[in-house]
Order: sequence, then C-alpha cells, then structure tokens
Amino acid sequence: YIVGYNLMQAAGKSSEIIAEKASQAKEWQGLDVLYFADSLGNMNAFEVERIVIALRTEWDGLLGIHTHDNMGKGLDNSLVANKAGVTWLDATITGMGRGAGNTPTESLLAMLDKKEAKYNSKPIYELVIRHFESMKKHYGWGSSLLYFLGAQNDVHPTYIQNLLSNSHYGTDEIVGAIDFLSQLEGTTSYNGAILNTALSFAGSGNEVSGTTEVVSLFNDRNVLVLTNGPSTKKYKEAIELYIKVVKPVVVSVNIVNDINKDLIDYYIISKNSKFLSDVDKYHKLSKPLILPMHRFTRDELIALEGLRLIDYGLGVSKDTFKIEDRFVYIPHDITTGYLLGVLNTANAKQIKTVGLDGYDKFDIRQQEMIKLLNLYHKTENLAPIESLTPTSYPIIKGSVYAIPV
Repeated sequence: YIVGYNLMQAAGKSSEIIAEKASQAKEWQGLDVLYFADSLGNMNAFEVERIVIALRTEWDGLLGIHTHDNMGKGLDNSLVANKAGVTWLDATITGMGRGAGNTPTESLLAMLDKKEAKYNSKPIYELVIRHFESMKKHYGWGSSLLYFLGAQNDVHPTYIQNLLSNSHYGTDEIVGAIDFLSQLEGTTSYNGAILNTALSFAGSGNEVSGTTEVVSLFNDRNVLVLTNGPSTKKYKEAIELYIKVVKPVVVSVNIVNDINKDLIDYYIISKNSKFLSDVDKYHKLSKPLILPMHRFTRDELIALEGLRLIDYGLGVSKDTFKIEDRFVYIPHDITTGYLLGVLNTANAKQIKTVGLDGYDKFDIRQQEMIKLLNLYHKTENLAPIESLTPTSYPIIKGSVYAIPV
C-alpha cells in the first residue's frame, strides 16, 4: 500500500502545532504522503503557503492537499499548494462531493496542462460534458451562498448540508441559524444538538405564547382547509362549487391562489419565512390572519398592521402533540400541525382538506407528516380529518364531488 496521512482542519492552527505534527509523522515508518485538508473550505493562498512552510520544517517527503470549495477557492488553493511543492492534489469530477464539494478535476487538469501538456485530459472533458454536468444540475452538489457563509463563519459544512436537506427551513431560518452558530465556540465540529438549538433560536427568540381568541372560534362548524398541492388546481371548479353549496368555514394555509379569494374566510401561517414574500398580498385580501405572533419580529408584525391578527402559539417538541387553549406543541415544525391545533381549539366539528396530496414516501416531509398524523389519531376527542382530493397520507379518503344534500 501507498500510505497517506491527512491532517484535518489544518486552517487556523499555529505553525508550531503543524510543525509538531509533521515531526511526529516523520518518526513513523511507512508513511509515504503527508496531507493537509481545508476541511471547512475557508483557506486562502496565504494560509496554504504558511502551512506548507510549517510542514517543511520537519517533513521532507511528499505532500498532499485536500481542498473543499465552500468559498470557491478549491482550485486556487490547489494551484498555490502545487507551486509551493505539493504534488498530491485531490480532485473530483465537477467537484462532486458532500456539501460544497472539492476541486474540479477537469479545471485542475486544464490549468496544469496550460503549464505543461503532459495529461490526456480530453476523455475527462468528455465525461464532464456528456454525463456529469447534467448530474450536478440534477443533484445540486457544489458551492452555494449558504456554504460560503458557513465557511466564512467557521461553521462545519455538515450544519449547512443538514439545513439545506430539509425543505421546512426557510432562508431566514437558515441564515439565522448560521448567524447563531457563528457566535458559538466549537462549531468547527458537527453536533446535532447544537443545530437544533440554533434552529430554535432562529425560528423564535421568544417564549411560546398566545391568546384565547381561537377558543370556540368556529363553534362546532365544518371546516374546509385549502392547501397548495397540485390537486387544488386540478379540482378547482369542484372545490369552489363545494364551498358554495356546503358553506363550510374556509381556511387557507398560506395563500392558495387557485381558489377564488372571496370564498376564503381565514388564513393561517406558522413561519415568518412563508409570510415575508406575501405580506402585501395579505393586505389586499383583508381577511383575518391566524399566526403564532411570538415567532415574528417586531418589524414583521408592524408590516401586518391594519389586518386582524389572531394570536395562537406554536411550540415544537419531539414526539409531542398537545393542544392547549393558547398554543399547540407539535413534533415537527410543520404548518399542518399548527393548523390542526388551531382547528381543534376553535372547536371545528369536522375537518375536510383539499390539496393535501403528500410527497414521495422517502421524502423526509412525508415521514414527518405521517408521524404527526399518527400522533393526532392517537389523541382523544379531536375532530376527524377527511381529504376530499387524492392523498397519500393516513387520513380518511373522500371526494370533493360527494356534496351532502
């Protein structure tokens, strides 16, 4: 075997410590290449040169570098290292790798070939153009603004990867979490508990609270919930006819554009990330808005002045579904969970839904919704739920065409 040893997270370590590690490696038998890694993807050319110099004070064998491209510097850092005498340069096709990825092989070859044409690069270019570029676009590896911000703040890229993998988190929540993490010590290593704390902080810096205004708001009436699934648009005419004939209380989760706004009685939002882009639309609709006010900033609430705001709180607690007069606790930060808390506190007789289609069975959102609904079904004395459009969730299946007479 050819044996390499990689010094991870070398950036920011003192030259003395790096030299000490090189001295230790020199004492080992059978080590062929001593590597150093830009684990957080935030090294610059000066840092690369400094580390190479420090290693060379004790190590006279082959050197290697493993770069990450969080700040778009992977290629530059590889070339700087090569100029300083590093001969083992890690790279992957189109930079394919976890998170922000690595130095792209094809780009590195192009630059090295410009200095000395000794590689047969065209087959690699063919591979990139014919196959890997389309895969990169489909799967989304490579650097992004959020990876850049994480690297800039010494935040381990696994935090960013996990934030991006869950579509529940809006941009403001992710940026807020990164900002919170950047103020902590020890975020150069990943810790799931710290991430949960950061998300709680970003989602709300306030204690869970609410008013009793929702209590018995719907007074034993049937409620129709509108959501933005594809089936809402598909069955638009039937849904609007159902509303006109049955006359339920109509509640829209966020803004559902496919249904006539005059048929909607209330709007529900649970996340400021959903509200930010639609605040002007809510003013034009002039309908009551049910929301957990403690999760919104003072400026966000000022932007809603003039609307009737009904405050009902929301807390997130693992494996919990608990409804109180002023707030609900749910297992995941899902607006549907908040909605179910509101409707039962409002004493809804029956809950009918449209557009609650579901996701692919392997999608984490599908799994979280199923867990939420299972907890709901196990809780006594709650209003029954029936979907009037096709759904993959474990709820009663009905039909929007089956209008009661």
